[in-house]
Amino acid sequence: MPGTSLEEIRPTYTYKVVLLGSTSVGKSSLAYRYVKNDFKESLPTVGCSFFTQILNLEVATVKFEIWDTAGQEKYHSVCHLYYRGASAALLVYDIANKETLNRAKLWLRELEKEFLPDEIVIALVGNKTDLAAEREVATEEGQEFARTEGLLFMETSAKSSHQVDDIFMAIAQELLKREQEKTSVLSQRGGSTADLRESRARTRCCQL
Repeated sequence: MPGTSLEEIRPTYTYKVVLLGSTSVGKSSLAYRYVKNDFKESLPTVGCSFFTQILNLEVATVKFEIWDTAGQEKYHSVCHLYYRGASAALLVYDIANKETLNRAKLWLRELEKEFLPDEIVIALVGNKTDLAAEREVATEEGQEFARTEGLLFMETSAKSSHQVDDIFMAIAQELLKREQEKTSVLSQRGGSTADLRESRARTRCCQL
C-alpha cells in the first residue's frame, strides 16, 4: 500500500524466555553477553533477574523478555512461578561438569509437567566451550539427548561470545515458524492474522 512502511505492516511478537539450570553454569553470563555484548563473572542470582532484547527481523519484530532464574536448590520450589507463561526455555549446562547436564534433564521433566510440546520452544545449551580442556560432556552426548527429546541444541561460551547470539536467533526463528503455522491454520478456518497478533499480545505478558 502506498505510504505504508515495512515497520507498520511487520508484526511484533513478545516472548517470555526463561533460563534454567544449575548454579554456576553461566546462565546470568549468557543473558548478559546476549543483551549487553559483554562478559560478566556474576554472583549467583537471587530469585530471578530480568533482561529485554529486541530483534528487528525481516518478517517480524521479536521482543525477548529474558528471565534468568536462580540455580540454587533452595529456589527450586518457586521456579515454576518464573517459567509460567514462557514461550521458550534454555536448559543450560556446563560442558565441564557432567552433573549439570543431569540437572538440565530434570528441568526438562519439570517443563513437561507444565507445558504441552507445542506450547514452548526448548533449547539445550552446553555452555563454557572456553573450558574445552576440562570437558566432561561430549558434544555428541548433548546432541543425542536433544535429538531424542526434540530440543534445539547448541554449545556456547558467554566468555568468548561463541554462538550466544546464534542460540537466541534459533529460538526466535522457531517461534516465528510456529506463528506462521498457526496463521496458516487460522486462515484455513477463515480467521484473521490480526486476531492472532492481538491474542498473542494479550497472552504473552510476563506474570508471576
